[in-house]
Amino acid sequence: MRENNPLIRRFYLVLGTLALLVAGVIYAWSILKAPLAAEFGWTASALSLNFTLTMCCFCLGGMLGGFLNKRIGLRGALLLGAVLAAAGFFLASGMSSITVLYLGYGVLAGFGIGIAYNCIISTVNAWFPDKKGLCSGVLMMGFGASALVIGSAADAMIGNPSVGWRMAFRAIGGALGAVLLLAALFLRKAPEKAPVQKAEADGDSRDLTTAQMLKSAVFWKAFLLVVFLAAVGNTVISMAKDLALSVGLAAGAATALVGILSVCNGLGRVITGAVFDRLGRKTTMIAANLMAIAAAAITLCAILLHSAVLGVVGLCLTGLSYGTCPTITSAFTSEVFGVRYFPMNFAVMNCNLLFASFIATGASLVNSATDGYSAAFMLLLGLSLIALLLNLSLRKAS
Repeated sequence: MRENNPLIRRFYLVLGTLALLVAGVIYAWSILKAPLAAEFGWTASALSLNFTLTMCCFCLGGMLGGFLNKRIGLRGALLLGAVLAAAGFFLASGMSSITVLYLGYGVLAGFGIGIAYNCIISTVNAWFPDKKGLCSGVLMMGFGASALVIGSAADAMIGNPSVGWRMAFRAIGGALGAVLLLAALFLRKAPEKAPVQKAEADGDSRDLTTAQMLKSAVFWKAFLLVVFLAAVGNTVISMAKDLALSVGLAAGAATALVGILSVCNGLGRVITGAVFDRLGRKTTMIAANLMAIAAAAITLCAILLHSAVLGVVGLCLTGLSYGTCPTITSAFTSEVFGVRYFPMNFAVMNCNLLFASFIATGASLVNSATDGYSAAFMLLLGLSLIALLLNLSLRKAS
């Protein structure tokens, strides 16, 4: 393909979305963990810790990806991500110890997917300086929709006695390795002549280095804001199926709702990107925050009233709300802090997932201690209200 071919960036967007569709399998954890609890008797908190570990390594892998992208190039970084992600799932497929699960799924796969995620997002976004919100949304949709597409396929394999969860893990590992290899072979960086969007953090109109970004009050307000908003979605994703069962849904409906949650997650990412480009980041971020408040409040009401209908509405809203977070993270970082140092700046900003996952683990512990979900969702509702205060102060400051 020639660099001046107008179709090239569309091809890269499709390729990047496909790669992230498979890589987003880490969000299908509520489905993948079910056979492990049944076979090994591991507790909910022990399995929740694996999700937290995966998110931690995913965020650290993103930072490593930003560094490796410069040092060894895009192809080398993606190849390393492919090897680590595939090896992690293959290692986990043969486990009999939870330590091996943590090492394979949590550490290796988490790091590998994090490396690939950063490389793909930063590379493809650079081809769309005029539509950074929509591009981010489409890429993030692929990543978020994985729980439905890959998760459903994995669930079918797990439920088939002739296949089982071990073979499902190997199939996921093979698919991950293959699709990331394709991305490494075909994906290319945008030419230097691509238009550059200027930063506007704290009234500055130049690209900010990561060190400069970290000194900005705008960064810390936005970072905490997204942490609190993402915590609502992260918590629900880690316990979605069990939560659906607790409000009265049948097992089949609960599994389907996990898929619907994934669809809403994906739709939220694309819609947020389009709204971001059309209405601007301030309006988009306030709307996302109000949606998170509504999601937490309605889900809490579903728990207190034991209402399946409210549970479905609450989880769908949670999916839409959670979908806003990664798109805002990517588009906000690019618009406010510039594109020159975007890979590392984005990796640092994306660490909000790490802290959000800690909150999700804390919520799981609260569930165990209180023998219910209501206290955890009161906490999440409180955090989403604090996020609104941060959002309003950020709106005035920026």
